[in-house]
Amino acid sequence: MNRYSPQRAILILTASAALWAAIAGLCLLVGSTGQAGLPSAAQLGYRIEVILLASLVGAALGAAGVVYQAILRNPLADPYLLGVSSGASLLSYVWQFGLATSLMAHLGGAALSQQAFAFIGAAGAVCIVFLLASRRGRLEPVTLLLVGVIVNAVNGSIFLLVNAIVGERPGSGGPLSFLVGGINATVTRQQEIAATTVVGVGWVVMAALAGQLNVASLSESEAQSLGVRIHRLRWIALIAASLVTAAAVAISGPIGFVGLVCPHVARLLVGTDVRKLLPAATAIGAALLAAADAACRCIAGTSARTVLPVGVLTALLGGPFFLLLLWQSRRRGAPEGGR
Repeated sequence: MNRYSPQRAILILTASAALWAAIAGLCLLVGSTGQAGLPSAAQLGYRIEVILLASLVGAALGAAGVVYQAILRNPLADPYLLGVSSGASLLSYVWQFGLATSLMAHLGGAALSQQAFAFIGAAGAVCIVFLLASRRGRLEPVTLLLVGVIVNAVNGSIFLLVNAIVGERPGSGGPLSFLVGGINATVTRQQEIAATTVVGVGWVVMAALAGQLNVASLSESEAQSLGVRIHRLRWIALIAASLVTAAAVAISGPIGFVGLVCPHVARLLVGTDVRKLLPAATAIGAALLAAADAACRCIAGTSARTVLPVGVLTALLGGPFFLLLLWQSRRRGAPEGGR
């Protein structure tokens, strides 16, 4: 274990917060139409809300990415691997037809919002993955990855099947709006508070487990010799990371590659200790998505007719990054002499 003093923890937290605050301050200069300049009093509130929403989603995905990569022992792991995004997209798409909400209202329950449906879909997909991947109460990283890929594929197929049979409702934005995430201020204050609460509680749980996550790559006997119950750790950490991801996806849609890129950038800055990685990746995720959203609004103000969904930009940047990581991992795993 690396030495980790409280003073160093405070220093990392302060530097991470300062990084996010600096970038968020610059993003305030970019308006919703992409025009730069100092905002008026009426515009300032809207810009702050959008930046805070983007920062919340980016922070959640960055933190979840650290935990997934540690628990799954895979540097290419992403928060959406376990079917979170596909489950949220599917139920968010189903919500527009109003059948389930009408049924609940008919049975005496309250009609659920689109964000609530997205959260249920994300959490339900994760529950299915855990149920299928667990054996005698134990979770194996390789099995989780395989089952997550299958659940993602099944959800995607159901999405396309429903779209082909039912079609689109007028004004829904088409299937692209459910497959590519974006930042908008259309969510209600209650939904923002609920998402912030889930992300905050989940982050505290992940931070409490950060020291134990440093031994997640060891075998069960080695972890037990260090006082860590590895299978219990996997359950708690994956549930916390999945709920955090589900809360983010519920208010923004699936925004890819943020949870993949941010942990690796953080490792270049603070090393591999999860106790340092978690706050650094959280701040980098918040700053990255806030900057990406501002860049999308700048593009809208110069050349595009509408604001580009931020998920498109993160995919354009994250795709090559993913390929670079894959190429580097293959080079490190190759035998000497190229044999």
